[in-house]
Amino acid sequence: MTAKDSMTTMSPQSGHFYAVGIGPGSPDLLTLRATRLVEQCDTVISPQAQGSAKSLALEAVRPFIDKQKIIVNNYPMERNGHKTRERWQLFAKDVVKRCAAGESVVQITLGDPLIFATSSYLLQSLTDLMPKANIHVVPGISAFQTAASRFVETLTLQEDRLTLMSATDLHAVENALAQCETLVLYKAGGCIEALMELLRRHNLLDRARLVSCCEQGDNELLVADLSCWQIQPLNYMTTMIVKISNRSWQEV
Repeated sequence: MTAKDSMTTMSPQSGHFYAVGIGPGSPDLLTLRATRLVEQCDTVISPQAQGSAKSLALEAVRPFIDKQKIIVNNYPMERNGHKTRERWQLFAKDVVKRCAAGESVVQITLGDPLIFATSSYLLQSLTDLMPKANIHVVPGISAFQTAASRFVETLTLQEDRLTLMSATDLHAVENALAQCETLVLYKAGGCIEALMELLRRHNLLDRARLVSCCEQGDNELLVADLSCWQIQPLNYMTTMIVKISNRSWQEV
């Protein structure tokens, strides 16, 4: 059976690694493929930010955990590229050892493995250490998709441009406002005051939506109109959607 066949039937193979997106954190938003891999892999790796009381990703897959080995990877949330790469390279070596010993290993991550996810760091290291045919990515529902669904609001029509980026570089954010019709900003919680001021200057506060801690029960915060919202401390997991305009079909 080839790796492609294995993914099609959703059955993990010995010696293979799977980066699996589990969506925003609710068990019923996992795909069937993600569920099957979590249930059947030998080892489940779950990220946990340093200082957090629990792993949100692990809690989301609890209904599918039985006899698998569980590894909680506690990592610091810091903007230091060199230290981050070093840490994940060491962790990648452990994954390679497990795969070489015949284990099937799945790393779960909130959202999608390729969009602002911890899985991306591990994948970058693994591609240099083990055959690419033994590395697989299973997409998950991303934060911006879940956020948009909360407001039942279309992200794009016809030739509209959708831009997805981090909110941390405000100069880049301001430039993006003139380059797309819909702007999605991740990591908005840490710079919310400056971000609000930027949108105020561009008269876009009433066109901005905000979701924090989506799918996390009472912790979830939805703001449909930022012009009517009083600033408050927000979780790192905060996404903003700015509907700037719609592109005229006649321009195309």
